Amino acid sequence: MHGQKSAKRMDPCAGSPALARFLTVHPDGVSLAIKVQPRAPSNEIGAPRGNELLVKVTAPPVDSAANEVLVRLLAKTLDCPRARIEVIRGHKSRHKVVKVHGGSAATVLEKLGPD
Repeated sequence: MHGQKSAKRMDPCAGSPALARFLTVHPDGVSLAIKVQPRAPSNEIGAPRGNELLVKVTAPPVDSAANEVLVRLLAKTLDCPRARIEVIRGHKSRHKVVKVHGGSAATVLEKLGPD
């Protein structure tokens, strides 16, 4: 079968099988590789596309507006304070890496709900 490569990634903390390819576990949380689609009709977290999670935001990519909406959407979806969500790479790009400080892979994946 095709697409079995993600099964090689393991959560070292939980020992769970196969993490999503867009998620990386760190000792102090997890990071998410995200592709942002600005000026979308609604704010929503979409399905993974390759190694990134697609997130649609209504804000334009001007003056960090899309980044702010992205952080708020993730905080609301993950039910955590905004201060725990940080854009660590790609501030001016559609391709971003966002860190969830203190988040576990299992909890983040459960709340995001991607397959």
